[in-house]
Amino acid sequence: MSQGVTTAKPAVDSRVFTEGMRVLWVAIRAEPWVFAVAVAGASLHAAVNVASASVLGGITERVILPAFEQGRTTTAALVAAVALMMAVGVLKGLGLGARRLYAGLMQYRMQARHRRAVARKYLELPLSWHQRHPAGQLLSNANSDVEAAWQPLAPLPMAVGSVVMLVIAAAAMLVTDPVLAVVGFVVFPALGVANVVFQRRVTPAATRAQTLRSQVSEVAHESFDGALVVKTLGREDTETERFTRAAHRLRDAQIRVGRMRAAFDPLLEALPNLGVLAVLLIGVVRLADSAISTGDLVQIAYLFTLLALPVRALGWVLGDLPRSVVGWKRVSAVLDAKGGTDHGEAVLTGEDGLRVSAHGVAFSYADAYTGEPADDSGSGRDLDGSHHEEGGARTTVLRDVDLELAPGRVTALVGPTGAGKSTLTTLLVRLVDPEEGTVLVNGVDAREYAPGELSNATALVPQGTFIFDDSVRDNITLGADIDDDAVWAALRLARAESFVAALPESLDTRLGERGASLSGGQRQRLALARALVRSPRLLVLDDATSAVDPQVEAQILGGLREADLEGATVLVVAYRRATIELADEVVYLEQGTVRDRGTHAELLERSPGYHRLVTAYEQAAEQRAADTAARTTDQEAIR
Repeated sequence: MSQGVTTAKPAVDSRVFTEGMRVLWVAIRAEPWVFAVAVAGASLHAAVNVASASVLGGITERVILPAFEQGRTTTAALVAAVALMMAVGVLKGLGLGARRLYAGLMQYRMQARHRRAVARKYLELPLSWHQRHPAGQLLSNANSDVEAAWQPLAPLPMAVGSVVMLVIAAAAMLVTDPVLAVVGFVVFPALGVANVVFQRRVTPAATRAQTLRSQVSEVAHESFDGALVVKTLGREDTETERFTRAAHRLRDAQIRVGRMRAAFDPLLEALPNLGVLAVLLIGVVRLADSAISTGDLVQIAYLFTLLALPVRALGWVLGDLPRSVVGWKRVSAVLDAKGGTDHGEAVLTGEDGLRVSAHGVAFSYADAYTGEPADDSGSGRDLDGSHHEEGGARTTVLRDVDLELAPGRVTALVGPTGAGKSTLTTLLVRLVDPEEGTVLVNGVDAREYAPGELSNATALVPQGTFIFDDSVRDNITLGADIDDDAVWAALRLARAESFVAALPESLDTRLGERGASLSGGQRQRLALARALVRSPRLLVLDDATSAVDPQVEAQILGGLREADLEGATVLVVAYRRATIELADEVVYLEQGTVRDRGTHAELLERSPGYHRLVTAYEQAAEQRAADTAARTTDQEAIR
């Protein structure tokens, strides 16, 4: 289940601060007014905080000290002191509220915007791209990576306000007493050094932790998705151990980051407090020399106590930057992914079936991984979270395929396992584009049609049936405005009407995750009804009735012939001889190319490979009968 990865350790990125600022600038450009209001609130809070030191110093000088000296004070002085403190409190509350509200608004807007952008990009990217990226990683990109990218936005306005506070506080201290200000300013170079050391140490750890978070999501998704296999083969303990190993790697990585932050945060707390102690020690000496007043000393000491929080806010932003940069890189890798489906402006005309043809079509799958030796993570990804890009090695599936599907006709596509039948169906409905050759729809290159033109006119029912955890009705309509009469007509055509009518709430019955309450054949018939309700002009059934018994399958295919589908073009990937015999034409595909085409009878006569394939079951049955007869004869001879 694991794939190879490189063993290289993530290098310390000395540019993490610059890259982090670029990420934050993306958010500021996207939400300039929200950011401006948040910063204005933070600046108001910061300015009032600094002003509160002057207020406190003034109250000390004019109210508290005279009260001690005279043994009394006036009502006016007390009222003025209380009014000033209340005004400070109200203004601080307004600034704090604006900062928190709009900082959160900015963060959540950016997360929502990029989750939508990632999801939209997933829908634009071709099926071949999704085949190279596990679902767990895609979930991680849209969730934890987006969240990590914009995590610093919450403390960012506070950090900007902190810079404002530091500037105002520095000016106020210099004006009050330059000597004490210079003593206190020794703290700031120490804080800068601490931040640089922290960034260099935490960046690789944060990178690995973010990558391992994605890997845990992948393992969990794979285990839950394969729950039936795990349980039927009794592999619960193995899967539990596999998830445990991934979870423990993530735990250890996060603990390592936590330890670094645990050492960094107390240092941020301690340095301003050490500055306060230095100011008080030297301030007492200067107070004794009458160089400053008591109020000045109280004001400067209080300003330094205020500096602890802004310094911490700067630390929060700087501490979140490494994870933010990693998350943004992983999100950007999705948003910048190439291979989106190109479209033109052509429009489908008419209402009858589509004439579809393939000319010289070739297609190959890129190797998903390059096969480097595995590290202890057991993942198929580099430690920055990106998958290895495919190299030169590719597996060719189709080569020089020519095919013609006519309106109003049923064509059976037959071939051995691995011949490329399913791949060809995805090309014909343009889930992927051919590497060579062209697919024409009504004589026009499929790539020239406008978005939605082909998808609205075609329907593919694949081998694997997906049922949503929703009602029968919503599983068939998928949110489209389709009335119940049309839904029942599609169910009737798919031979699903009787079992749906027998469900507890009929069309309103919830089917559970992946339709767990239904049999395989029932799920296939619902998927077929989902396609038929849209009256497709091209209907492709990729072994879509394999779980249905032959009698019901014959009824379904017979019903398709009799139904009024506006002469729809039908392609059936078939294995059963009874199904093949219902087709107007048979196309025999072998080793990625069309070997022969014609009626079932014609191919039986002239194509040895086709003959062996479609008569394999009959030959096996004849062989079993002959073996049984031989054993019976031997037993009678012994008696």
